[in-house]
Amino acid sequence: MTGALLTATLAGPLSEPAHSAPASLYAPSSLVMTTGHGEKAATTAPERAVTVNCAYTTTGTHPDPRQACADLDRVNGDLDRLATLRVNETGRPCTKEYRPIVVTVEGVWRGTRVNYEHTFANPCIKETQGASAFAF
Repeated sequence: MTGALLTATLAGPLSEPAHSAPASLYAPSSLVMTTGHGEKAATTAPERAVTVNCAYTTTGTHPDPRQACADLDRVNGDLDRLATLRVNETGRPCTKEYRPIVVTVEGVWRGTRVNYEHTFANPCIKETQGASAFAF
């Protein structure tokens, strides 16, 4: 009797259906970024769109997804803080011309929904204040 009880106890859990493991131990971080000339996304047609996936492996159509993810990590996903990373470290001066360019970012960053829009005065300022994340 003890042998049968021991066998049933050990075999019982093995015969139950296995629970599916999560697809990843990392919170999802997948963003779609667009840019277009204009002041508001609602009235501006996107001229370029890129993707960046910063989960376990870094992928996407962004020209430098690895550096974009590194910059996003450094500011903990706070897109407004990107300008604090590299304010024109290239030494390239930006003109003061007003040729607005709007950037949108939608998706998920570390499990939190992102819906971001920012208008820069011109493309040079977008690329210097947006660090590598907006350099597309």
